[in-house]
Amino acid sequence: MTSVEAAAIGRRREPWWAIAAIFVAGFAALCLLLASPVLIRAFLFQPFNIPSSSNIPTLLVGDVFFVSKYSYGYSRFTWPLPWPTGLPPSARIWGATPARGDVVAFFLPKDDATVYIKRVVGLPGDRVQMKDGVLYINDTAVARERVEDLTGEAACGGDANERVKRWRETLPNGASYETLDCLDHGFFDNTNVFVVPSGRLFMLGDNRDNSTDSRVLGTIGYVPIENVIGRAAMIFFSAAAAEKGKPGRVRFERIGTLVR
Repeated sequence: MTSVEAAAIGRRREPWWAIAAIFVAGFAALCLLLASPVLIRAFLFQPFNIPSSSNIPTLLVGDVFFVSKYSYGYSRFTWPLPWPTGLPPSARIWGATPARGDVVAFFLPKDDATVYIKRVVGLPGDRVQMKDGVLYINDTAVARERVEDLTGEAACGGDANERVKRWRETLPNGASYETLDCLDHGFFDNTNVFVVPSGRLFMLGDNRDNSTDSRVLGTIGYVPIENVIGRAAMIFFSAAAAEKGKPGRVRFERIGTLVR
């Protein structure tokens, strides 16, 4: 028998190694395929939708977007595994504090189950106040400029064709975004000074006269940092509801846009 023939026989006698390797690789690929959506949702990105107008014009009713869960680390509310023994309830794994201007998802402090989406404007120790509709942080007015009125959205509870005053705010850290002003003398246009406690955040909706947020202490108030789920990242679907005989439509122009 030649060495070539012996090598051929050796290959024929050991095909189970190749079969086993293919089986293991296929099984691993199948498990990864099935587990990927669960792992992604648990550790990386969680989808949410917008049912209310409190964050117009940044987020519209019908927007569906991803929240980046890893941006600020994980709390006992968002860590998908058993909470590590020895860590206090208020701790965060790989934690980071949100920045002013970030749009975040968080669990309502009163029930730790309902999720709200708002913008962070106050950090621990900050003094926050509204005066004549202008946001003040640490006794300094936040810069804002008037931009074109908003139309096409029922932002103030009326007709979608109504014109709503729109402003561009720029926070001290450079974060810039648009807000709405439905009323010249809204209920929360003038407030007392809110001093943000340690470990808490102060949240506002961008639709200032149509938002329940940290200005309402009995409903939301100061939000514990451990209640934060993550930062709003990208809109992956958006649909406008049908109204007054007009059919609903997909807002293709919003799909893929980043939330700022």
